[in-house]
Amino acid sequence: MAKRRAQGEGNIRKRADGRWEGRYTAGHDPVTGKRITKNVLGKTQAEVRQKLKQAIENSQSLDMTRAGSFTVESWIKLWYEIYAEPRLREKTKAYYLNYINNHIIPGIGSIKLDKLTTLQIQMFYNDLRKNGRIQRYKHIENKDNGLSVRVIHGVHMLLNNCLEQAVSERLILTNPAKGCKLPKIEKREMKILPEEQIGAYLAEAERRGLLAVYYLELTTGLRRGELLALLWKDLDVENRTISVTKQVARINGELVVSTPKTQNSIRTLAIPQHAVDLLIAEHEKHPDNPYMFPSPKTGTMFDPDSFRHTHDKILKAIGAEHIRFHDLRHTFATLSLKNGVDVKTLSNALGHYSAGFTLNTYTHATTQMKQAAADTIGEVINRAM
Repeated sequence: MAKRRAQGEGNIRKRADGRWEGRYTAGHDPVTGKRITKNVLGKTQAEVRQKLKQAIENSQSLDMTRAGSFTVESWIKLWYEIYAEPRLREKTKAYYLNYINNHIIPGIGSIKLDKLTTLQIQMFYNDLRKNGRIQRYKHIENKDNGLSVRVIHGVHMLLNNCLEQAVSERLILTNPAKGCKLPKIEKREMKILPEEQIGAYLAEAERRGLLAVYYLELTTGLRRGELLALLWKDLDVENRTISVTKQVARINGELVVSTPKTQNSIRTLAIPQHAVDLLIAEHEKHPDNPYMFPSPKTGTMFDPDSFRHTHDKILKAIGAEHIRFHDLRHTFATLSLKNGVDVKTLSNALGHYSAGFTLNTYTHATTQMKQAAADTIGEVINRAM
């Protein structure tokens, strides 16, 4: 006998054995996130409809044995230990712990989890925007006491995920963070090192004995952590390539080497011959050192902060406007697009997850390319006329 659904009831059907069955979602698996489906059975459609209604009500009710036992602080600590920490990279752990210990717990940690409201969270976010910055150094006076919009978005993402898990655990009925209004992230104007200043920049780097590392940066667009984590074994002289498989960052005062954030960031880059020549010459300065760019002072791995300060000093020495070291990556990308490198190739070189992301990031450069293309086809048609 074929299975038949009850008229107008998408989740009630008559089974082959003659009984009626109602199926419903009882929640989500806290580990996999997959939907947990359960069923009720009865002799008649009306009986199953009543059983189904009661089962859904029960599944949506709170776990009263645990719901009132948690404050925001105790739940977020448990959530971090069980659900978040095991799957986070070391650098991300540091961000999460900063958000939890320095902002969320002091702000709303004492509130009972099942009493937390959207209004309380919204007021918490608003206060972070005005007064959330921590005064780490008493002798330095901050003009702006508020946290950046990006940090507030980070705090919200963490808190939202934490409260979603509480819903899955039936500790709260709904997630109060979902109704909050966040300040809009304003897209920061991208800066690059002007082409006319690249020669002076590299000349100053050479004067400091650091030409190879800064030349490689401007011809590959590597992230700072990727650049400083390079070892000599990552260079393939014959094929003129570099393997990017790791990155370094300072976490809790220690230099930590880890795998890149995404699989796309693990890549093999082609480099120009002059970069190979500079790297070979660099290697001859310290042939027994495994690091491609060791610190000039210690001979160990170049500290990312110290390396950034050197970049700042180079800019100051040549009288250039200050840009972040990361803006050298933008410089590489912008010059690549302007000089005809296709977006897919550039996206792979940068370690982006898609060419679409690259296009969106470097809209300023691609707009100029589009105009140049329009001018080119215009000239072709004009000649034909």
